[in-house]
Amino acid sequence: MPVEGTWNLSVSTPIGRIGAVVELHEQDGLLTGVARGAEEEVPLGDITLDGDRLTWKQAVTKPLRLNLTFDVTVDGDTLQGTSRAGRLPPSKVTGERRSEPIRRT
Repeated sequence: MPVEGTWNLSVSTPIGRIGAVVELHEQDGLLTGVARGAEEEVPLGDITLDGDRLTWKQAVTKPLRLNLTFDVTVDGDTLQGTSRAGRLPPSKVTGERRSEPIRRT
């Protein structure tokens, strides 16, 4: 299942719902990507696609400095799963693929 594209994510955390945008691209047979949210852009690391299961890691500094691990299942243009920050409980993640990529001016 191809996962390339722009995804609108919603993460339900203990401090409230946080929105983010994840862009995934295939480059030389490898998935690469970035996440945007809370006025920052961070690269995705350790991106793995195994069947319909997609995992990646990212570090954020806003609203808190955290190292996050995402584990989601992709079903067409939707995804759902969890995000974990260290030993904190997992947070629910949902997402939808955008039909058009973000355009920068």
